[in-house]
Amino acid sequence: MKSLLQFCKDWMLPIAITIGVCLYLVYHYTPALYPVGPICHQIVAKGQQIFIGIMLFLQFVKVAPTEVKVKRWHILLLLFQALTFVGLALIAVYVRSMEAKILLESAMLCLICPTASASGVITDKLGGNISENMTYVALINAMGTFLIPAIVPLVHPSDIGFWANVWIIARRIFPMLLLPCFGAWFVRYAFPKLHGWLSRYTWWAFYLWSIGLIFAMILATRALVLSGLSWIVVSLIGIITFACCFIQFACGHLIGRRYSEVTRITAGQALGQKNTGFLIWLAYSFLTPVTAIAGGLYSIAHNLVNSWELYQKRIS
Repeated sequence: MKSLLQFCKDWMLPIAITIGVCLYLVYHYTPALYPVGPICHQIVAKGQQIFIGIMLFLQFVKVAPTEVKVKRWHILLLLFQALTFVGLALIAVYVRSMEAKILLESAMLCLICPTASASGVITDKLGGNISENMTYVALINAMGTFLIPAIVPLVHPSDIGFWANVWIIARRIFPMLLLPCFGAWFVRYAFPKLHGWLSRYTWWAFYLWSIGLIFAMILATRALVLSGLSWIVVSLIGIITFACCFIQFACGHLIGRRYSEVTRITAGQALGQKNTGFLIWLAYSFLTPVTAIAGGLYSIAHNLVNSWELYQKRIS
């Protein structure tokens, strides 16, 4: 029993990925379960948000306001995401093939998508700097809130104005980010004893992330199965998505290595680990809806990378 528990602990993320995929496939291929589908979908979507909120709160418990500082590598990562996103958007403007446009949009989404709110969990486990990671989470969300509405209309013209789109994105991003942050900082200064107790249990965030990952994989598998695309197009989107994932982890490590080993780990997670739920929502809301499957595939890709990194950390 002890060895089984240790195995589950060591391979928590791959197990969560497998459980999430299997749960949706069992539902999809069992007609008797269809009536409960809409209710389960709402539970999964809301449950994921709740777990992300709790994880963020536990991460911010470890981060003092004075530790939130913008570093030079933050600016380099922001430039990487902005320039690659804008560059692909300018190419997509002149592309007439729908299949090629879908592939370009998929890459755009993978490159501009903000860092996962729970990325600090893995960053902390790998030995990175959680406060610098959370600073980048805030920075990339702020940049994306303004850059996406400015650039996306070039690819997909819309009657909705720039500021209306900014509000749509900000309304989705910032309550989930700011409420846990200010809640944790309020506890830090108003209830120091409670803060001290919570500080001893912030490792719970990793297990909460595993449960949240099951929910994320259910939603990702749903987006993939319901996309209606041919397997050829899905395969091409998969190649683009996995390439974007590996390139961003590699570039993050390359940029961070210039400063320190801790920064290498932190920058790699900040650039490579994405908020795939937000990516899927962006696809449905602003670009060609079928590109939402890039979010599902990216969720698999970055969690496979996370699993490998955690394995390397254990055996080193």
